[in-house]
Amino acid sequence: MAVLLLILANGISMLKNYIKTGWRMMARNKVLSAINVLGLALGMACCLVIMLWIQHERSIDRYHQNGPFLYSVLERQIHNGNIEVGRGGPGLLAEELKRKFPEIVYAAASTTWDDMRMTFAIGNNVNKETGNFAGADWFRMFSVPLLAGAPATALSTPGSLAISRKLAVKYFGSPEAAMGKTIRIDTKKDYLVTAVFEDLPGISSKKYDFLLSWQDCLERNGWMKDWNNNGPLTYIQVRPDTDMEKLQTKMKHFLKEYNKALDANVFDIELFLQSYGDGYLYSNFKGGQQSGGRIEYIRLFTIVAIFLLLIACINFMNLATARSAKRAREIGVRKVMGAMRGSLAVQFIWEALLYAFLALIFALVTVLLVLPGFNALTGKDIQLPLNNGLFWLTVAGIAVITGLLAGSYPALHLSALAPVRVLKGSLKTGSDAKLFRQGLVIFQFILSMLLISGTLVVYQQMAYVQKKNLGYNRENLIYLRAEGAVATHRYDAFRETLLRTPGIQAVCGIANNFTDAAASTNSVNWTGKDPNSSVEFTQLSVSYDFTKTAGIDLLSGRDFSPAYGTDSGSYMINEAAARTMGLKNPENEKLSLWGKEGKIIGVVKDFHIKSLHTAIQPMIIWLGAASGHDNILVRFKAGETKQAIAGMEDAWNAFNPGIPITYSFVDAEYGKLYEGEIMVGKLSNYFAIIAIFISCLGLLALSSFMAEQRTKEIGVRKVLGASVQHVVMLLSKDFLKLVIIAIILSTPLAWYVMSQWLHNFAYAVHVEWWIFIVAGMLALTIALLTISYQSIKAALMNPVKSLRAE
Repeated sequence: MAVLLLILANGISMLKNYIKTGWRMMARNKVLSAINVLGLALGMACCLVIMLWIQHERSIDRYHQNGPFLYSVLERQIHNGNIEVGRGGPGLLAEELKRKFPEIVYAAASTTWDDMRMTFAIGNNVNKETGNFAGADWFRMFSVPLLAGAPATALSTPGSLAISRKLAVKYFGSPEAAMGKTIRIDTKKDYLVTAVFEDLPGISSKKYDFLLSWQDCLERNGWMKDWNNNGPLTYIQVRPDTDMEKLQTKMKHFLKEYNKALDANVFDIELFLQSYGDGYLYSNFKGGQQSGGRIEYIRLFTIVAIFLLLIACINFMNLATARSAKRAREIGVRKVMGAMRGSLAVQFIWEALLYAFLALIFALVTVLLVLPGFNALTGKDIQLPLNNGLFWLTVAGIAVITGLLAGSYPALHLSALAPVRVLKGSLKTGSDAKLFRQGLVIFQFILSMLLISGTLVVYQQMAYVQKKNLGYNRENLIYLRAEGAVATHRYDAFRETLLRTPGIQAVCGIANNFTDAAASTNSVNWTGKDPNSSVEFTQLSVSYDFTKTAGIDLLSGRDFSPAYGTDSGSYMINEAAARTMGLKNPENEKLSLWGKEGKIIGVVKDFHIKSLHTAIQPMIIWLGAASGHDNILVRFKAGETKQAIAGMEDAWNAFNPGIPITYSFVDAEYGKLYEGEIMVGKLSNYFAIIAIFISCLGLLALSSFMAEQRTKEIGVRKVLGASVQHVVMLLSKDFLKLVIIAIILSTPLAWYVMSQWLHNFAYAVHVEWWIFIVAGMLALTIALLTISYQSIKAALMNPVKSLRAE
């Protein structure tokens, strides 16, 4: 025991000595020490922010107690050799799966309308609230704690309403007081509060403040009872002992039993399961198989975090090497006094760890300061988990890894210095060490160039997305949600009132908005169609004046018009549909949709109804009942938006007293399609700036080192008449060569990476050569400014001081 205590005491003494020595070195070289700490702190801060974001993303939808047994039911739709994956299915699927498969304990459906807003009215208290429809098993499956009510009965009967704690407090004062009360929704029906649930956590992908019974959804939307129609989402919970492979095999062709018209030779649908927790991160499919989604952002920023930390560590290495001449005598004396190389290496590693932990303090402060802005940019609510022991272990681990990585090369390099040479005042390092240091700088700038080039390409693609002609005019156009009398018997009168309102040009009803017109069908027939062919058509229900209101060009024929009483059996198609059908002159050609025969009266120019990630599909536009549309398109005159909105609100209040108006601008809704890409672009901007800044610190380190190595050479040249400009060019050209090499090496890599990213878009820009020229010139200019400082400082040095040692 005494021996162990003695060893421990010696270890503590040595550690104190290492820390004391390191602290003294930091105090003697305040500027370089500050640069060291700054570089490491920035790298670690970026790493921590990205780590917190990744943890948050990976935790979404994975908090449910039954998570390992929860699955989403998806469809593989196979037609003409193509396989597409759809998340929606028949509205009756959930209950039928539960009835037919004993492995399924619970099943629940919900709609895809995550942002569905309804009017809640309790006396004079009228507001819009966000909610959804859900199956009776919802609260049995998902970990949504009930503050009042029972999971089995919360949504079991028509007219049931479950509300959040927030709504219960808002309308009734407390969760307990809300139970048994009624709320009139959309001025149509009174719903009974049968449950109050805890507000959803930030790590839930679904956002709702109320849930209505699925039976009410089927009652409102009769088409959901048809097995041929898809739309609702289906979730199941299986028994813990379920063989998932066998269950999927049994479910694969389940729909054939209910859709007798399904011909597997022409069009087939296969059911398959995806773990519920994977749905958020893995939303993309290719060839019917899971291929990516938000997980790609996680992978991207994981690489960015590693890059930034590496750049910071390389910066530390170069700064430590640049100071080697000043520490040479110390090392020589220690070695003469008997210090072994191993003990010296350990000392330098401890010094690096001291820097790392000091940088960690500044990194944590930086994270605290930037998190509010980061949350605003990403739409998250991420906090530093300061009371979480695992977080502190992770943070300490990052600091240790950073210190070991950053201190490894300096420790090996400095501990290897020969005492005879350093004590004679001559510090010469081999060509291998020089090449290694230069290689580190080149590597830094390659990483920086990748970030700069990537940022420019993302910016160019986003600019293209915002400026591209979508085939319709999204300026001065809004979606108005149809509710109350306006959605039923008073639509025509409301439309006429709007058309008389100053500033309003055109009005039209539409089933879906242009960013979510996802309804599709393969129940389309035309003259000359191959009976063995199946084509998926997007279908869109509209009312009169559609092309005029949306600003869509008619290539031939006409729009729907009340002057033609037969238009209820007529169709318009887009260019893609005409090409698919092989019709050169489509007008008056016969067309059948869902067995309803009619004729084509017009062909519209192709227009986008989704993001540019998706190619334009064949489309059929049909005339729906004026009172059956969920949205109303309203076109304003340019420059008269304020006046038109005021008039629209007055008209709404006259027709729908007591119902708040809900509208959104089409261009704003379109912008939401690219929130992920815009976020990535903005974050890339910031990280690219940080990367180039830290890289320049590394370049400053190398220029400092080279200036130290060539001090006497510079003195001799100045004595022989060399000008300041000549000396600056002499020192700068070597560094600029490194940056140019980095530019050359990074260009093909950046081109490949960004080309792969652009493949995610059906419509994308080309990676232009000038992007790499701009990125290279930017990096070169910043590098030159950095080098110039140290070069000019060395060139202005008094040659007498430089040569004094001789």
